[in-house]
Amino acid sequence: MAGKNLAGPEADALDLGAVFRALADEHRRSVMTQLAADRGDNERGCNSFDLPISKQTQTHHFRVLREAGLIDEIDYGNRKGVRLRRTDVEKKFPGLLALLEAEAAGGAPSR
Repeated sequence: MAGKNLAGPEADALDLGAVFRALADEHRRSVMTQLAADRGDNERGCNSFDLPISKQTQTHHFRVLREAGLIDEIDYGNRKGVRLRRTDVEKKFPGLLALLEAEAAGGAPSR
């Protein structure tokens, strides 16, 4: 079943302030570190992140990440999927995903 892509900003409209505000929250950063570590950029269900927060709060956090341009959300009606916008983020903010991936690994980024 094809889902409806809930669009965030165009790639050239990504804003560093919005990205930093989105990443300032520990739950949103946790989602981003997990997505950055998945080099296959597979679509994941919103519930697959095991966040210790209510479903309503999860919805808010995924909306913030989408509106910052960090993820795509795909609405399937009874569930949503998310996918990292790796190409757009890397193009606009080179090295950001490497920092997030390093955080997921518990170490410093490689140079």
